[in-house]
Amino acid sequence: MKISALQTAGTPGDVHANLRALDAACARAATRGSRLLITPEMFLTGYNIGERVHELAATDLLSPVREIARNHRLALVVGLPEREHGACYNAAVFVGPDGQVLGRHRKTHLFGQLDRTSFTPGDRLTSLVDYEGVRIALLICYDVEFPETVRAAAVAGADLVAVPTAQMEPYAFVADHLLRVRAWENQLYVAYVNHDGAEGDLRYVGRSCLVAPSGEVLDRAEHGDSLLSATVDPHVVARARHANPYLVDRRVDLYTDEPVGRRAPHATRDAKDSSC
Repeated sequence: MKISALQTAGTPGDVHANLRALDAACARAATRGSRLLITPEMFLTGYNIGERVHELAATDLLSPVREIARNHRLALVVGLPEREHGACYNAAVFVGPDGQVLGRHRKTHLFGQLDRTSFTPGDRLTSLVDYEGVRIALLICYDVEFPETVRAAAVAGADLVAVPTAQMEPYAFVADHLLRVRAWENQLYVAYVNHDGAEGDLRYVGRSCLVAPSGEVLDRAEHGDSLLSATVDPHVVARARHANPYLVDRRVDLYTDEPVGRRAPHATRDAKDSSC
């Protein structure tokens, strides 16, 4: 299955402008034969927009996304805020080509004060969607920096991990190095789809990438608005796991969870803290 990924600065706080950008990206992705388009984290509203995010989360953001998916007969993973029972979540929603919502993930690992003051954490390590013969796991940005999340996706049989992202300076090394490791150690595809440019006091690093189970970068964008594309093949995943049996060779009898309440010193990382 061919997939595409949209790296863009977007238009913070302007849902209609971002919907127009989504529609245009879908048209380009469809001409390439893609069956899935993945957007950055909080793409539809913007990420660093303060209290405005709560106002927009209370509106109907999904209906126009579903219409765009239907019009282009293309599946979408779109980053947006969601409200439920008074809580606001940083979410990624999987919409099928018929406009039906097939799955969603709510960011579980909240990053810095921006996330913690705006959102409630989700309660699942990852969320899975089966689409056209490919098992797709959803994570959001900081989630992928924890090995447990991608390993959980791999153990659940994921072929692809889709990661809408809002990665900012000074953490370019995550995009440059970590994603290839995650793909290799779990023998699956990783789609890391970032913002670029500036939003408020944040400077995004771009560097979106589509990575194969071998760790090979199939497509990448440094900076600027870009549409990446690559093919995801479950047979490649199966062969890679047979040749490099990390999942089979795990010693799960030796693995234990860290006790609740125990934290490493200086464990809180903030977007403005460049000392990490």
